[in-house]
Formats: sequence, structure tokens, C-alpha cells
Amino acid sequence: MAKQPMLKFVSIDRDMPSKREAVNRKEDYQEIYAEFAAAKAEEQASRCSQCGVPYCQSHCPLNNNIPDWLRLTAAGRLEEAYQVSQATNTFPEICGRICPQDRLCEGNCVIEQSGHGTVTIGAVEKYVTDTAWEKGWVQPIVPSVERSESVAIIGAGPGGLAAADVLRRAGLQITIYDRYDRAGGLLTYGIPGFKLEKDVVMRRNKQLEEAGVTFVMNCDVGTDITFEEIREKHDAVIIATGVYKSRDLRGPGAGASGIVKAIDYLTANNRVNNFGDTVAEFDSGELNAAGKKVVVIGGGDTAMDCVRTAIRQGADSVKCLYRRDKANMPGSQRETQNAEEEGVVFEWLTAPVGFKGDAVSSVVVQKMRLGLPDASGRQSPEVIEGSDYDEPADLVIKALGFEPEDLPTLWDTPELEVTRWGTVKAEFTSGRTALPGVYAVGDIVRGASLVVWAIRDGRDCAEAVLADLATAAATVAAE
Repeated sequence: MAKQPMLKFVSIDRDMPSKREAVNRKEDYQEIYAEFAAAKAEEQASRCSQCGVPYCQSHCPLNNNIPDWLRLTAAGRLEEAYQVSQATNTFPEICGRICPQDRLCEGNCVIEQSGHGTVTIGAVEKYVTDTAWEKGWVQPIVPSVERSESVAIIGAGPGGLAAADVLRRAGLQITIYDRYDRAGGLLTYGIPGFKLEKDVVMRRNKQLEEAGVTFVMNCDVGTDITFEEIREKHDAVIIATGVYKSRDLRGPGAGASGIVKAIDYLTANNRVNNFGDTVAEFDSGELNAAGKKVVVIGGGDTAMDCVRTAIRQGADSVKCLYRRDKANMPGSQRETQNAEEEGVVFEWLTAPVGFKGDAVSSVVVQKMRLGLPDASGRQSPEVIEGSDYDEPADLVIKALGFEPEDLPTLWDTPELEVTRWGTVKAEFTSGRTALPGVYAVGDIVRGASLVVWAIRDGRDCAEAVLADLATAAATVAAE
């Protein structure tokens, strides 16, 4: 009788890949987690209980068949594990690195609920796909048939790239328009290299380019080409621009020099320290934390990216202001722990009410306490009167989240319907908008969200585009 490869969570403890010591890792931009060895990946995968109702799968936006590829990994059948993983996820090696598994698959693991510690799903997913690339199991995209229909995708972030992957495999002619010089969106310029090394993103871009996807870079829709021109050139258009407009700060002195946007700060750092580009604002010190007292305002994953980047740039000190407590932070608890290990100081229950100096020299901070729960169930912060104090700062980074740009105005397309939040109105599963042949996916529909949701939206929308084009072709043929 074959030995049971699974259900070993009782005898084997949860174990993550080793993490580089903070004193060493904060000196560079390399990923901080080591790779599992084959034996360790098999061991950790074997802890899966293969439960009848896999909550890990149902809480994954992509509904990845996690129990099956864990079982295959435990049995040493890695190529098959990769094939199962790739069947539902366009970029599993990226999700394995940056998904907040503690809130999704791992956070809903059944054995975690029983006190045995969750299966390390993300680390195994990363190992399986990295091995697939290393072994040559990731095959080039070769359509079985070439089709004449053409689809434009505006935005080369994860949603747009996922849609391009599905559509190109089906043989459609794909053109991606993007305002940046490299594809990947926030994967390339927003997320630091210590969480996602850039060659991981670039090889996916290369895979699509070699498959025949046309990338039109440094192209600002509405300026370099109109939205209407794009519609006229293609049979369908997918809007996948993401949300890049930074939420702003208010209060006296909020316009002082030395107060910068998180996206500008992270983009400059990624260009310089991951691609070797020259960025004038970095060289001048405007977007460089070296030797400065840095204050980051916000509590999400973008704020964690900023504080950890500032540490690596050689800041004298790095503090993060957040108006709620640690338990109520929206960002990953794992990322908060990593930041604390690297020397970031968190000032919980604090909020800025003003700024002094121009250039900025300090942040006027107000202490808060948590009151009654709001509509979302989270306790609302309340001001403690008379608690103001000055926090010294040479560089203040605003990491308060992102909002959609006014696309109808920017693109001179008032008929493009948006919600009261400015996001594009689109069907939930298909991405169809009210404009014929125009679809929208990812953050420009959802608001600022997770990469994994953008991938899900891109894949779903691609299937809807294929179905609509087939219907249109059948209608023409019947006439």
C-alpha cells in the first residue's frame, strides 16, 4: 500500500522559508525570503489536510486549485503541480510573492483554525513556479490558430497583462498601450524589489512580446493618441489603467516642499535601484531619503513599501503615522513585522494636522483613540484634544491610497460612464461597459485593490471578449 503523502500537519510544524537577517537585507533591494529546497517544499505541502471544503480555494480570488497542487508537490510531481497552478493563475510566481496570503488562502486554512498553523501556500506556490521557469516547463505562448480580430488594452499592469495572455493564446491580435517605458504597472514601478525582484516581471513581459503582443510604450492616451482613435483601430478595447491619483493631505503647510507622493517616491527608487535609470529628482534628493528624518503617513501595503525603502536608502530615522492601532491596520501584518525588524518606528493612533517649514521641518501630529465602530465594523479614531506635538521630518511621504483619474475628461469621452467614486462602470464578471466593444478591469473598476483581483478581472474579461466576438462573427455569418 502506498504511503500516505498528506495529512502530516499533526506531526510536522509549519515552517516558512528562511528570512535574511534584517541587518543584512536592509542594505539591498533583493527579496528577503529564501527559496524552499525540494525536500522542504514537499514536507510543507504534505501538511495539507485535503479537506472536503477547501476554504483556501474559495477565499482565493482566482479559485486556485490549491489542495491539488499541494498534493502533487508533496508527491514530487512538480511539473504537474505547475500545470494545475497555471491553469487558473496567469502569474503564480508573482502572487506567491506579493499576495496577502495571511488574509486570503492561508488565513482561511482549516488546520490553522484547529491550531496547527496554516500550510505555507504562498511559499510553495513561489517555489513550484520558480522551479518551472528554471526547468523550462513554462512554455512559449503559441496560438493554435491566428485570428484577424484585434483587441487594444490600455494599461500594462497585471489586469491588462492577464487579459493579453488569455486573448493571445486564443489567437487574437493584441496591442497594449501604456504611459510608462516598461510594462508591468505597479508590479514594475510600484512594488519594491525586496518584495518582487524585477526580472520576475520582465520575463513575463518578454513571454508576451515573443508571443506577438505589441507593446506601445510611453503612450499617454488622450495626448499621444485619442481614445476614439484606439476604438476605431481595434475590434474591442479593454481599459486596465489602474488608479494612480494619490489621495492628498490637508492642513496648514500641506503644500510645502519635502512632502511627496508615495507613487513618485517608489517609482523613482525602482528606476534607480532596480533598473539603473537616472532620475533627476532622486539625484537632487527630492525623492531620496538618504540622511533624512522620514515620516510616512498611512497604514496600508504602500506605506510599508515606503518605510522599508527609506530604510534601504539610508534614512537617519523612519517613522510611520497611522490613525488606528496595529490590529486595525489594512496592510499585511507580515509586512509590518518585517518593517519593525528593519528599524521602522510605528506611531499608532496618530494623525497629521499640519506641517511646519518650507522645506518641511516637522509634522504637527494629533493623538487619537478608538471610539465606536463605523459602518465597516472598525472602530473609528477620535481626536484627543490638546494632544498635539511636533514630529521632526525632512521628508514626508503621503501613502494614503489612490483614486481614479477623471478618464472621461482626460480622454474627451464623456459617454464613458463612471461611478460616484470616479471608477468606470462595468459589469462585475465580464467587464463590459455601456460603450459597445469597450470593457474595463482591475482597479479602475474596483478602486485600489489587490493584484490577484486584477488578474482575475483580466482573465474573466478576456473570456467575455472572446464570447462577444464569437457572437458578432456568428451574426455576420447568418446575415
